[in-house]
Amino acid sequence: MIGRLVVLALVLFMTLPTLVVVVASFNPTAILSFPPQGLSLRWYENALTYPQFRRAALNSLIVTAASAALALPIGTAAALALVRYPVRLRGLWNTALLSPLVVPGVAAGLGLLILAARLGLLANRVVLIVAHVVLVLPFVIRSVMVSVANLDPMLERAAASLGARPWRVFRRVTLPLLRPGLFAALLFAVIVSANEFVVSLFVSTRVTEILPVAMFTYVVNYTDPTMAALSTLFVAATFAAVFLADRLLHLSRVFQIEGHR
Repeated sequence: MIGRLVVLALVLFMTLPTLVVVVASFNPTAILSFPPQGLSLRWYENALTYPQFRRAALNSLIVTAASAALALPIGTAAALALVRYPVRLRGLWNTALLSPLVVPGVAAGLGLLILAARLGLLANRVVLIVAHVVLVLPFVIRSVMVSVANLDPMLERAAASLGARPWRVFRRVTLPLLRPGLFAALLFAVIVSANEFVVSLFVSTRVTEILPVAMFTYVVNYTDPTMAALSTLFVAATFAAVFLADRLLHLSRVFQIEGHR
C-alpha cells in the first residue's frame, strides 16, 4: 500500500507541471495565468501561424531527419563492433561513445561554438546536424546494443553454412532480427534531437535556429500562453510517438523490462 502511494506521488510530481501547462494553454487572456479565465484556442492558432516558429519547425525537421539518418548507421556499426568483435580497449571506446550523456550541455555547446566559429560554419545547418548526431549517438548505440546482445549468432551461422555471403547474411538475417532495436533507436534519436535545446542555443543563429531555441526566444519577449500551447503540442506529439512505438515494436521487450510491466 505504501509503495503504491509513493509511486502515485512520484507520478503526480512528474506530470503535474505538464498538466498545468496544458490547462494554461487554453487561457483566453493575453497573460499566461493559472487557472485560466475561460477556454480559447487562439494561442494554438498563433503557435501554428507565427512565422518564426514555422521557419524554426522546418529547420528542426531538416536537422532531426539528417542527424537521425546519420546516427542510425554509425550507432549500429558501433554497437555491432562493441558487442560482437574483440575490439581493443573496448571499455575506452564504450566510454568515449557514451560520453555525451554525461558531458554538460553548456560545455559541449561552448566547444562546438568555438569550433564552428573557427571554421566559419555558424550560419550553416551543418554544425547543428553534427552536434545533434553526437548527442543522439549514445541513445542509438545503447538501443541497438541490447538487440545485438539478444541476437542468436547461430541463426547467422546457419545462413552462412548454407552458402550466403557475409553481406547477404547481414541484410537478410541480422538486420531483420535487429529491426525492433533499430526502430527504437530511431525513435529516441528523433525525440532527443527534436527536443535538444542547450547545445543548439550555442550553435544556431536567427536563420538556422530550431524550434526549442525559437520557443526560448519567444518566451523571453512575450508572456502570452502561446508557449504553453506549443509546449502542449510538443508533449502530445512525443507521447503519441512513444505510445505507438511501444504498441507496434514492444519497446519493453527491446529494453528487457517485460517482466516489470
